[in-house]
Amino acid sequence: MTRKLFGTDGVRGVAGELLTAELALGLAQAATRKTGVARPQVLIVRDTRESGEMLQAAVAAGVSAAGGDALLGGVLPTPAAPLLIGRYGFDLAVVLSASHNPFQDNGIKFFAGDGYKLSDETELQIERELERAEEHEAPSQIGHVRECRGAGEDYLRELHTHFAELDLSGLDVLLDCANGATHRVAPEIFRRLGATVTVIADRPDGRNINAGCGSTHVEQLGVRVREGGHGVGFAFDGDGDRVLAVDRSGAVVDGDELMALAALHLRERERLNGGGVVVTVMTNYGFHSAMERAGVEVAITQVGDRYVLEDLRERGWVLGGEQSGHIIDMSFNRTGDGIAGALLTLEALAGRDLVERDAMAKLPQRLVNVRVRDRGALESAKEVSDAVSAADAQLEGRGRVLVRSSGTEPLVRVMVEAPTDDEADEVCARLVALVELELG
Repeated sequence: MTRKLFGTDGVRGVAGELLTAELALGLAQAATRKTGVARPQVLIVRDTRESGEMLQAAVAAGVSAAGGDALLGGVLPTPAAPLLIGRYGFDLAVVLSASHNPFQDNGIKFFAGDGYKLSDETELQIERELERAEEHEAPSQIGHVRECRGAGEDYLRELHTHFAELDLSGLDVLLDCANGATHRVAPEIFRRLGATVTVIADRPDGRNINAGCGSTHVEQLGVRVREGGHGVGFAFDGDGDRVLAVDRSGAVVDGDELMALAALHLRERERLNGGGVVVTVMTNYGFHSAMERAGVEVAITQVGDRYVLEDLRERGWVLGGEQSGHIIDMSFNRTGDGIAGALLTLEALAGRDLVERDAMAKLPQRLVNVRVRDRGALESAKEVSDAVSAADAQLEGRGRVLVRSSGTEPLVRVMVEAPTDDEADEVCARLVALVELELG
């Protein structure tokens, strides 16, 4: 049976253990062959992890060994890859990053020549190619490895062109770059658009990426914004495809609220193609209520930005995302782009203060992860199913309940949204106790 290396966002694991130089070289060779191009041009970008240089060298060797030319773009956010594909016509792009994971992890993900991440079928074909690598004849030519000079400037130019009408003069913004891939380009584009910029977590040392900073630790940014008197703050994750915001009071503004602002703004500007937004099952009930009032259709997918993107493509819509801060605006990019998401938020505010946002009212949400013996047993747990149905009926029109198994861990996730904190706490505690009793 073909082993399964690819997850929902490429191949990811501990660098040097699962993700070895040998594996990186083999994956790069297989992916380069699968382009079907005589001498494919392959872009390679990475984040700031200490393992990035090792994996970059291995990937470049694999591309070259398969007869392709490897172009090294250096440290850049993940969303730069599809934009650079469009600018230069690369046949493939390889991004080396484990996103919001700690520095010990790294990952390899691929973008095809159309700027989209590879399909599940193509990833499976690459795994099969990897297994029969010894069957392939040596290429008729060995490719080159060289720098892709100016890649960062090209990404900045794309951002500046898209947001050319956005004037940030007078805005005092604090950016948390997670000691990751945005640490140069994010402050630069905000300065070019006129903002006064203060930056934290912009000194990567190979090991401090996402360490107590970035979008997974955004509470600290809230303290810094409030105490420093900044007008707004934005926190990116390690590879720059997510963003969360903080208003001047220090309150965190998650991806649901950012999408609500963007949806109403794009609809008003007649740029919300298809009239709808794609979100995941985790999106707050308050978002759905706000969109219903505004006459904006909402489509729902399972958790994962790749599923949001797939649905956007199928529907021909432009806007989608996740509560975690993946904001996809297909009119600009073909993946989540944290910097573009932040700029779209400021464009939507049109000079207003983020603290005065009114696009949606969030319902209190409780999320508890319950450790279980077998996460698959949830499907046949009738008492749990009946209790979920009863709780849903109790909250109908006012909130919702979602109980689902983790896709990777022995956990059942219990989420409850209700009009008040007390009701959310009560319903969630009742369901958690039952899951523990039946499945724990």
